[in-house]
Amino acid sequence: MGMPSGQELLIILAIVVLLFGAKKIPELAKGLGKGIKNFKAEMKDTETEVASSDAPKKVEGSEESITTTKTTTQA
Repeated sequence: MGMPSGQELLIILAIVVLLFGAKKIPELAKGLGKGIKNFKAEMKDTETEVASSDAPKKVEGSEESITTTKTTTQA
């Protein structure tokens, strides 16, 4: 199965125009473009938030204390 030929693309385009109408297609494309733009912007915001939070965050309700013991050996 390869790429559709020119005739197949024209048939698909005709079906889309029949289903949605010629006036609705530009609105759908505009909405899709805005959605992709918003998604990319949110991805950038998320990446900058993750990069800016260098310090580990403390989870509420989990107060753990780590104690270390130093052992010495006598020779």
